[in-house]
Amino acid sequence: MSGETGLRERKKQRMYRTISETAISLFLQRGFDEVSVADVAAAAEVSKPTLFRYFAAKEDLALHRFADQEDESARVVRDRTAVEPPLEALRRHFLDGLERHDPVTGLNDDAEVLAFHRLLYGTPSLVARLFAYIGRSEDALARALAEAAPAEAVPEGTAPGGSGAVGITARLAAGQIIAVQRILAQENWRRVETGATAWGAQPDAVAAADRAFTMLRSGLTPYA
Repeated sequence: MSGETGLRERKKQRMYRTISETAISLFLQRGFDEVSVADVAAAAEVSKPTLFRYFAAKEDLALHRFADQEDESARVVRDRTAVEPPLEALRRHFLDGLERHDPVTGLNDDAEVLAFHRLLYGTPSLVARLFAYIGRSEDALARALAEAAPAEAVPEGTAPGGSGAVGITARLAAGQIIAVQRILAQENWRRVETGATAWGAQPDAVAAADRAFTMLRSGLTPYA
């Protein structure tokens, strides 16, 4: 049964990717507002009801590229070694992304990646939907930080636990970390968008990331 379950899940994920990539291709060709859900369903060779079983909203067709990154920061915190502070693990992960020119860091000058970023940041409904993804990333990271910080390291009255809830300290920390990552990525994208190459912009991007995480470290002592 586990083999059958795994096969069904792989087929489901392939369908997600197929529909999403078909939609993104149409959005890039014609513009987000000029493409209907019916257009996407026809191009992906699925019915509209089938499409809506996979994607609740038109915006999600484009933002599916971020779906597996919603809990990426949380995974970094949970997968770190026991001796590595959460904030250092996140800094290291972001710097590794810059080294790989991961599109999530904004430091990527591939023409298709740049076109997707223009589509994303140039479409108000996509920007609005993106903030829902960011909110879920914050929630996931807050839970991971709450698990990671020793209770004695958190000021009294703001403990990460408390009746199963995530405390204000972890939530504030997660919000600041996710905001820093977002701002760094947007700044990197703006540099590349205005003509810099990814390699040429990398030294400044690394310096900015180091500066940002140094600023975080000075304020988020339970996680530093």
